[in-house]
Amino acid sequence: MNESKIEKTKEDLEADESIVTPGVAQSNASQAKANSAESEAMQQKVEEIMKKVAKVNLLQQLTHNEQKSRKVAKDMDKYKFWKTQPVRRVDETVEENGPIEADKKPEEIRQEPYPIPSNFEWCLVDIEDAAQIKELYELLSLNYVEDDDAMFRFDYSADFLKWALQPPGWKKSWHIGVRVAANKKLVAFISGIPANLRIVDHHQLLVEINFLCVHKKLRSKRLAPVLIKEVTRRVNLEGIFQATYTAGVYLPTPVSTSRYYHRTLSPKKLIETGFSHLGRNMTMARSIRLYRVPETTSTPGLRPMKADDVPAVTELLNKYLQKFTMAPHMTEDEVRHWLLPIKNVIYSYAAEDPETKAITDFVAFYSLPSSVIGHPVHKHINAAYLFYYAPKGLGEDCKRLRTLMNDALVLAKKENFDVFNCLDLMQNSEFLDELKFGRGDGNLHYYLYNYRCQTMKPGDLGLVLL
Repeated sequence: MNESKIEKTKEDLEADESIVTPGVAQSNASQAKANSAESEAMQQKVEEIMKKVAKVNLLQQLTHNEQKSRKVAKDMDKYKFWKTQPVRRVDETVEENGPIEADKKPEEIRQEPYPIPSNFEWCLVDIEDAAQIKELYELLSLNYVEDDDAMFRFDYSADFLKWALQPPGWKKSWHIGVRVAANKKLVAFISGIPANLRIVDHHQLLVEINFLCVHKKLRSKRLAPVLIKEVTRRVNLEGIFQATYTAGVYLPTPVSTSRYYHRTLSPKKLIETGFSHLGRNMTMARSIRLYRVPETTSTPGLRPMKADDVPAVTELLNKYLQKFTMAPHMTEDEVRHWLLPIKNVIYSYAAEDPETKAITDFVAFYSLPSSVIGHPVHKHINAAYLFYYAPKGLGEDCKRLRTLMNDALVLAKKENFDVFNCLDLMQNSEFLDELKFGRGDGNLHYYLYNYRCQTMKPGDLGLVLL
């Protein structure tokens, strides 16, 4: 995952007819009363020219900033670690999907952990131990993902980490840490969890790799590559040879690249923290009115998901995910784990037909607050992230989808979230504009390890990784 905040887009500027050089508007007002009609016409021409100049300058600056932040592919030889791994090359054209390397025989797999510097040691992080989950929480909170401007940092809670790292089939051996040998301080971590991913029409058992984190003071020790090799080794020992993962940086080679979008729920707080901005000709009062959401939901029968809903939600979700080129296939046990509500972690809602009692719609979002770095008043932004959903009609009725997502905003606001985030994958582009989502300044690249796959558009993805 990657931190992102709302950016002002070129489209915003192009639609803004009030961009003028400072002082022009005031001088126009006084001259209009004193000058002749000819002078007024000349002034209007000057103003139009200045508008265009100001707009061009601003658009050029935005374009420069976007190009500066874009992650550009390098020559494969420049990726010292990744060029040794079974990943798609940056200059490769994929003709046929499939594994890059064949599965290894047990005797071909390294049996001993990879060596690390002598002042460090491998460990397993016991997610069920309160002291160790606290250590992991502290490592991630202080050293994990930040936005490009170092203003916000993900703040994972202990309950969130337990939910994220203990799905059905989880293995303790895949929760890998590195400690300082002398004082046993946890300074690095990486994890894997099992999943079944459908890629076109092929079902692939693999692992989702997440939470790769190295203490800031140890980034020069090149622990990240050895962490990746070690988790790969341990996963291989269990007979699994493929993986999926996401990153905000460009690596060889994304199967798809998605963009973050953000829907403001608490305008004043987001503006004060710098997460979003007060647009030109926009006052705080107008911004609050603009982003106000209804008090009640509109989807008939929408209510919190219950344990009895698991079979129906599993069937509905798997049918909906068939629309997408790459998506998970979930068992009832996985739906029970990932989607039943957990306070301050996962919020899930099912719509029950009042007459037939059938589950017609489903939507879920999870809680992942961000620490606000260095702000004198606000310490956290309470962020909701869209997870999985399935609308009535399996997405054929876009109006129904937009209604369901608007209801998700209503429910998130009732739970005191400040912002509602999502990516432009699945059918999300169908509601982003109408529901007033703002384009974020961060990309998220999706990757497959040891699986060659043709590039996909974000709308082809039905996979949401934490």
